[in-house]
Amino acid sequence: MLRTRVLMLIAVITAFGTTVAHAGGDAEAGKGQAAPCGACHGQDGATGLDGTYPNLAGQNEKYLLRQLEMIQSGARNIPLMAGQLNGKSEQDLADLAAYYASLPGKIGQAQGDDEKIAMARHLYRSGDIDRGVPACTACHAPSGAGNAPAGFPALTGQPAQYTVAQLTAYRESQRATDEDYGGMMRAIAHGLTDTEIAALADYLQGLH
Repeated sequence: MLRTRVLMLIAVITAFGTTVAHAGGDAEAGKGQAAPCGACHGQDGATGLDGTYPNLAGQNEKYLLRQLEMIQSGARNIPLMAGQLNGKSEQDLADLAAYYASLPGKIGQAQGDDEKIAMARHLYRSGDIDRGVPACTACHAPSGAGNAPAGFPALTGQPAQYTVAQLTAYRESQRATDEDYGGMMRAIAHGLTDTEIAALADYLQGLH
């Protein structure tokens, strides 16, 4: 049963992995839109107030635009973002996405011991088919750079605290922004323990 679920997830991944991006944002226009965002995410888009804020710099444009649209519509509920995107047009959101995608990302460093890093590396690269957990590399690339045409996000350099929160939210079905992708992140995260999520998050902040 679990092996069947893994094969179904891989089929979904393959189907979306060939999607062509149609982002039409203007990075220069987005720079002007981004000034207020720097208060929380840093003026460079990669120095948030604390580890609960995601790095936006270097994230792919298609993923950023989709998240901005969902936050604006309320499909992705982030209380701290409430009202921040009010009044912004579709073009404004596209420009913001293009701007942050144009900035250089930051890479941190894993803090875990050798055993936890090895566990996280194995999960990331090979998954655990017996528990229905496919390799993360299928969507997010061996380097953690993601898949820009498909809109799969880059994971490298994200603060560990933020990644833990997102994986946990997917596991508990508190985040459902993967609906268009067959709920695959919820299915994958459901097979991860707290220890594995923490190890993966630590590993990813230093992956490159």
